[in-house]
Amino acid sequence: MHGTFTKSALLLTLSMGFGHAGAAPSISPAELATKEGIPRPAVIAHQGASFDAPESTAAAYKVARDLGADYLELDLQRSKDGVLFALHDDNLQRTTDVATKFPERKNSPANEFTMAELKTLDAGSWFNSAYPERARPGFVGLKIQTLDEVIKIAEGNPQHKPGLYIETKEPKLFPGIEADLKDQLQDKGWLSSAGSKLGKSNTGVGQGKGRVILQTFEKDSLKELQKEMPNTPKILLLWVGEDGMEPKSKVTFAESGEPTKAAYYAKQEPKDAAEFEKWIDDAKNLGAIGTGPSAQRTDLNDQSYSDLVKPEMNKLTHDKGLLVHVYTVDEPVDFKKVMDAGVDGIFTNRAAELLKYYRRAPASSVSQLLEDHGY
Repeated sequence: MHGTFTKSALLLTLSMGFGHAGAAPSISPAELATKEGIPRPAVIAHQGASFDAPESTAAAYKVARDLGADYLELDLQRSKDGVLFALHDDNLQRTTDVATKFPERKNSPANEFTMAELKTLDAGSWFNSAYPERARPGFVGLKIQTLDEVIKIAEGNPQHKPGLYIETKEPKLFPGIEADLKDQLQDKGWLSSAGSKLGKSNTGVGQGKGRVILQTFEKDSLKELQKEMPNTPKILLLWVGEDGMEPKSKVTFAESGEPTKAAYYAKQEPKDAAEFEKWIDDAKNLGAIGTGPSAQRTDLNDQSYSDLVKPEMNKLTHDKGLLVHVYTVDEPVDFKKVMDAGVDGIFTNRAAELLKYYRRAPASSVSQLLEDHGY
């Protein structure tokens, strides 16, 4: 299955001019990253150091910051009373005790709760149950973080100031969230043009033009982000299937007979090279400076998806003058695979491991940092 796209992509590229075969890119990835103030390769801490601590909590974000990650990544939602906060799922059951605190509302979307209600939830204990080998008493009772709180964490270490990599999550649920985000970032001084050059390596990206990167799967949200924050770098996230690229096969997971979703995704690929190129062109035309494609992981775990970082795909994206930031990769074997394929940055749950891979080994261990912060 995997070789079929490669052959068809190359044949289509040659026969129909996809990727402008032989044409030099308008700007090299290195030049584009420098121009935008984005480290290359970039270490993007997916929901913080979310392998080591409960995702999107203060513990995960503080550890990722102090390890030296370039970006703290978060999924943005809005509470019933209009507060922006960080949470991956639109349902609260996986990562909080909502079923205990609000049993009659346990199936309600997160945006139907006020921020005060959300703050009553325990967003840490689930991690101890799910990962007993990484459990810590200090994770019990951790709270959902507002955007303001994540900004304070990003600003909180004088030796290293990471940037923020913010996704508008399910933006159709939150009309106007792009304008709300702009207002809040502007209010906190995160959209100012001060320090337009990338800072010294020991202070991270928190002072440069690339201190904020905006990301979304939704083209309509990308349009709104471009309208609200035209000078802030943006990424269009890529997916094969519903709300993403049209797949070659319309067989659903339920119909496929595959034992896991990861095994199913491993066989999912774009309909053809033209479908892939259309999404790259849309990204560029809507103001993005790069794409965020999915990766197939060697361990085929629950964060393994379609392989959208094959070398010819990355070459096409680079030839269009865009960067490639791949999600979500955690193991050295996969760090090597995607870097060899030509990506410019990696979303990872294991920032410590990726930093070591890039020979930017942190000064302190994850365990030591957690202890230092009282976890």
